[in-house]
Amino acid sequence: MVDMADSHDFGKVAVLLGGRSAEREISLESGKAVLDALRRCGVDAHPFDPSEQHMDALLQQGYERAHIALHGRYGEDGTVQGALELLGLPYTGSGVLASALAMDKWRTKLLWQSAGINTPRHILLDEQSDFDAVAEELGLPLIVKPSREGSTIGLSKVRKAGEVAAAWRLAARHDAMVLAEQFIEGTELTASILGDVALPLVRIQVEGDLYDYEAKYLSDKTQYFCPSGVPEEQECVIRKQALQAHRLLGCEGWGRVDLILDRSGTPYFLEANTSPGMTTHSLVPMAAKTAGISFEELVLKILELAHVG
Repeated sequence: MVDMADSHDFGKVAVLLGGRSAEREISLESGKAVLDALRRCGVDAHPFDPSEQHMDALLQQGYERAHIALHGRYGEDGTVQGALELLGLPYTGSGVLASALAMDKWRTKLLWQSAGINTPRHILLDEQSDFDAVAEELGLPLIVKPSREGSTIGLSKVRKAGEVAAAWRLAARHDAMVLAEQFIEGTELTASILGDVALPLVRIQVEGDLYDYEAKYLSDKTQYFCPSGVPEEQECVIRKQALQAHRLLGCEGWGRVDLILDRSGTPYFLEANTSPGMTTHSLVPMAAKTAGISFEELVLKILELAHVG
């Protein structure tokens, strides 16, 4: 890990937080946790909200590196990454192309399928779709969600064929590209990636049958287990596949890959996150803690792995 005594070598660091996406409030929490941890380690870190300042202010204010704690659009989709590359500032996480690909769940699936990574069957929806035929092809229940949104915003679990159209309309409020996806019943898992290592899996147990926005951020009944309880040999295989799925998108630095382990023990990979939540209660810090990595060590390692365009 990074030697905390050398943390001053990072120079003046901007913690990018807030932003303009639907995940702004979550980003503010992640950003504050990262900022406080960096400062505890002696890093000259300061908050920077791209929705309140122009990006060129980063150079005017003398920043030398950016720690991205933004979530969703305009922070996790390659746009901020491109701006930082134009400014010549190293930044945490994946580059422009990988960030854009990972944000687009449909294109992520296409790439994974081509490389043999197992992912649920899916169909793109629009207003001309035959919604009944979609339900018949994918089976019920099924999931409908925006292709380029995070935190399960706009997501629905559809139990009846007649509900697909309404689910599409809800998702389409958030994104013109809407995805219908086969519902996989099983165990919700997430694999955190740090550098070239997949950290211990986290198992998620919700009160209902869907890990949606409420279960993630509002419910006090969602439970997280790390160690996951998945048999060691099986976990090793899943972690290796998660790292492969991460790399196939061109992701680097750090991130998280979400999946479902079905009743037969087959993993179905759902999506990759290039800027996951970073509060002290988030999943990546939870996995890092099980691996013996403190929150402070984690944020420093992420900063050390900053992308240089």
